[in-house]
Amino acid sequence: MMDFEWIAIALGDVVWIAVAFALGLLSKTVGLPPLVGFLAAGFVLNLCGIASGEMLQKLSDLGITLLLFIVGLKLNLRTLARPQVWAVAGLHMSIFVVAFGLAIWLLALQGTSFLVGVDLSRSLLIALAFSFSSTVFVLKVLEEKGETASLHGRIAVGILIVQDLAAVVFLAISARSWPTSWALLVPLLVPLRPVLTLVLHRVGHGELMVLYGFVLALGGAEIFELVGLKGDLGALVLGVLIGGHGRADEMAKTMLGFKDLFLLGFFLSIGLSGPLTTEAALIGAAITPFVFLKSALFFGLLTGFKLRARTSLLASLNLTNFSEFGLIVAAIGVANDWVDGRWLIILAVALSLSCGISAGLNVAAQRLYTRYRTAWKRLERTERVADDRPLDIGRATAAIIGMGPVGTAAYDDMRQMQSGAVVGIDIDPITVQRQQAAGRNVLLGDPSDADFWGRVQARHRLELVMLALPNVSAGLAVLDELKAASFDGLVAATARFPDEIELLKKAGASTVFNVYAEAGSGFAAHVKDRRKPPRRK
Repeated sequence: MMDFEWIAIALGDVVWIAVAFALGLLSKTVGLPPLVGFLAAGFVLNLCGIASGEMLQKLSDLGITLLLFIVGLKLNLRTLARPQVWAVAGLHMSIFVVAFGLAIWLLALQGTSFLVGVDLSRSLLIALAFSFSSTVFVLKVLEEKGETASLHGRIAVGILIVQDLAAVVFLAISARSWPTSWALLVPLLVPLRPVLTLVLHRVGHGELMVLYGFVLALGGAEIFELVGLKGDLGALVLGVLIGGHGRADEMAKTMLGFKDLFLLGFFLSIGLSGPLTTEAALIGAAITPFVFLKSALFFGLLTGFKLRARTSLLASLNLTNFSEFGLIVAAIGVANDWVDGRWLIILAVALSLSCGISAGLNVAAQRLYTRYRTAWKRLERTERVADDRPLDIGRATAAIIGMGPVGTAAYDDMRQMQSGAVVGIDIDPITVQRQQAAGRNVLLGDPSDADFWGRVQARHRLELVMLALPNVSAGLAVLDELKAASFDGLVAATARFPDEIELLKKAGASTVFNVYAEAGSGFAAHVKDRRKPPRRK
């Protein structure tokens, strides 16, 4: 006999999936991240009387586990060792939690209605939940703009990882059960690293890599749960163990889509966790402007640690939002009766609005810096860290932007034609080190840097710029800066699709090379040059 209870559960899951998709798509259409729509979907479903189901809760738990596993994969200890990362993250969190927590406590002492019964410790917990920035949102923005490997991108991601580690420590402390004596054996996972990386090397690039990622994330969580530790911490540790492998980044990108899908359950569950009242919505909207103070504090600390104003501004704008980790912290506080359940809804509202603000600021980030460059530069220190100084291309007359396979081939050919007066520029320090070791004149820098192009126009004789960038958004950003700097030389760009050619030409590219369309001609020419002449009979 058919089980009608399971049919009811399935139909309910279809409803929330459809609503989440519709509102996520609407959010993306208006230029906001889809997670804003997912949060709104939870509120809409709540208003319709739909409760959180079993499948939704399982998706939520799995999404958090995968999130921490991916954080572990991206955990670069060298990045965390920079004072611009760990010191800024620590100081920012300390200052913000103390200041915002004291403000909440003082309002509670004044008898503010929604803060009745909130003491100093609860105020600090609420402030801690608001101190995090969104890892999911920032990574999405950096990937779409092709700036993940840029200095400001690496600084922002490093700060996020430090914040995430603080959240993980909080998650571990919040577990009320003490670890068992078997927890002492957890360090024995470290000698297993060669075995884990060997398997990663052999799984290939398809479904086995995805399955192996799930095995590591869920296996790590299960091991830690068995010994009385927080399971999410186990997923983080397993990610860290294989994080230094050459294919860890590929695994992170492969798992990212699954993590976002399963986190959908978490975002929806926030809206379904309590009623969205007018009071909660108004309080969340009133708290949202504090995200600008949070951003200003980031900017002040980053410039204080010898970063240029542009790097500090772009990193700060990336971090101008509240976080899904804050929702996790708030959810734990509610589950343990440390804070009122209304704060979960208030934080969800503030997170949704802050992501909308941050999305708009990141779209206009380059223009904001270029337009008010003089004012921003007054706020920076004269001393700079070594990898954040303005570039000097010397006597080069041709610049290759982006030193991937296409850029490298273009560099080698242009160096022969230009008698060595060629320079390559890339934002990835690992790529730059590899190219310099091969004897190429390649500099580390951000090609969309307005300060760099201003120096080029004032001091150098650059005649040709070749854009060999894998991301059309990055190419458009460079073209905008060239136009702002009134560059009158030849600008050539690469594209992968026909619609990108039109976009690049409208933005100012003199000529555009379709990599895919021209690949066949290049392949034929390559074979023709190596083909032996036919034998004469």
